[in-house]
Amino acid sequence: MKKYELTTDTKVVFGRKLLRIKALMSFGNVKKGDLGGYIESENNLSHNGNAWVGGDAVVYGRAFVDGDARVDGNARVYGNAYVGSHAVVRDHVVVHDHALVCGHAYVDGCAWVGGYVEVRGYAMVRGYAMVRGYAMIRDHAEVRDHAEVCGDAYVDGCATVCGYTC
Repeated sequence: MKKYELTTDTKVVFGRKLLRIKALMSFGNVKKGDLGGYIESENNLSHNGNAWVGGDAVVYGRAFVDGDARVDGNARVYGNAYVGSHAVVRDHVVVHDHALVCGHAYVDGCAWVGGYVEVRGYAMVRGYAMVRGYAMIRDHAEVRDHAEVCGDAYVDGCATVCGYTC
């Protein structure tokens, strides 16, 4: 059963035509009739679970939002990125390439997550943080402020990596 439909309200992002979504039923915090964000096709957002793209968020390319995940605000998820489980991606965040954000991970602010990055567990990436390359942020780790984690870095446990304001 479909939980949303594509409307005729469009937005062009980097030459791609995206369509606003509208809820066909109530689920999670979404009520029937609520307008969501923009996706390129139904291949970007699961009809299962409570996954939702809200606000002015956009999801396109081969990116996919699944499970009970939420992409909101002005977030942009594209490429082959995956946002799943109970993850939240919001504000002005960019998640792209082959990035994976899952578990109860939380990415907000103006953070940038790309490459083959994994953000999982209860990890957080916040502020103007940048995580790229093959980095893994997991468990209860936090990357925030103006920090940059790249390459084959692995941040886990209760570690905090931050820039400027620590």
